[in-house]
Amino acid sequence: MSIAVIVLIAIGLSIDSFAVSVADGLTIRNLSLKNKLLIAFSFAIFQALMPLIGWYAGTGIAEYVKEVDHWVAFILLAFIGSKMIYESFYSDETIKNTELSFLTIITQSFATSVDAFAVGISFALLDFSIVISTFIIGIITFIASIIGLQLGKFLGKRVGKYIEIIGGIVLISIGLKILIEHLYF
Repeated sequence: MSIAVIVLIAIGLSIDSFAVSVADGLTIRNLSLKNKLLIAFSFAIFQALMPLIGWYAGTGIAEYVKEVDHWVAFILLAFIGSKMIYESFYSDETIKNTELSFLTIITQSFATSVDAFAVGISFALLDFSIVISTFIIGIITFIASIIGLQLGKFLGKRVGKYIEIIGGIVLISIGLKILIEHLYF
């Protein structure tokens, strides 16, 4: 399989991580280099490991995973998004989202990479080089996440106090997009 095909797959898989990174960039008040690297690295690791796990799992559980992956991603993203919207109305302005918790970063990383598990199963069936594929997917997701965080930070300065609401709506919308794509297409 050509590198170009793997790059295109990696770009497709990284889109959800990019969108969530934009939402994170919108909501994190003090987006330090440490925060950017932690978030981008987490998204990249999960996005690269899920195809590897799927590749090893093979086809034995492919149909089971296909039936629930979109629901898992939707529920996790809707929960995080709803929590952000809720907190925008009820939390003290001085303590709003200076950093995301480690658990939130891991949850976002998992939710945006669930579909990559199924891609890993297809890699096994199509005899893709899993080492090269996971490396490319991880690098592209890392870059997309950094760009998304920067874009969110840039937009956040212009949006003002509605940042958390917009970020929450973006996360819920991504969850709905994943759900609708899997249910109807």
